[in-house]
Amino acid sequence: MNLSPEEFIRQRFALAPLPSRPDISLYRPTPQSGLIGFLAQQGRADEPPYWAYAWAGGAVLALYLQDHPEIVAGKTVLDFGAGSGLVGIAAARAGATKIWAIEPDPNAHAAMMLNAEANGTAIASWTEPALPEVDVILAGDVFYDTSVTRHTLPILAAAAERTKVLVGDPFRRDLPLDHLDLIAAYTVPDMGGGAPVRAGVFALRPGNIGNAP
Repeated sequence: MNLSPEEFIRQRFALAPLPSRPDISLYRPTPQSGLIGFLAQQGRADEPPYWAYAWAGGAVLALYLQDHPEIVAGKTVLDFGAGSGLVGIAAARAGATKIWAIEPDPNAHAAMMLNAEANGTAIASWTEPALPEVDVILAGDVFYDTSVTRHTLPILAAAAERTKVLVGDPFRRDLPLDHLDLIAAYTVPDMGGGAPVRAGVFALRPGNIGNAP
């Protein structure tokens, strides 16, 4: 019997605290989860399940919000490219009054909603073409390759004209450093395993930059 994404995650993933934020638990796959087979059943075997793991960019934003809750406390927040929902959950823990999330992948959306529920927080999906009017945009791991950076950077840079935009990233090759100001750095796990990596929290400078290089 084919399981829905929600059923699959509930039944096959393990809900466990994050090493870097033990007050936040996420559903994460184990070697016995059968994730690759599940994706193959969906016809999505070639799509990496980024949503199933805590990336370094999300992890560093979560730590930054723990240390600086005033960034989002009492404010509306957009988790841009939410994935597992870690950043939105961290914003809720820090006192954000409303968290919107943009996440088009149906598997990621299911994981995000289940993770929010497991942590006693509320995240609302944003599906309109234009970004919502919020006080802060949080974007973890949204510059992980050239094509994604070319698409994402102009959207976020335009939003930064009216809204604070914070980016989390472990200094990947395609990170547009010419448009960012480093405001904090932490050492965090990436993708749920391996040696910890240095990751930064950056403020995105405003500006309509057209197509990113």
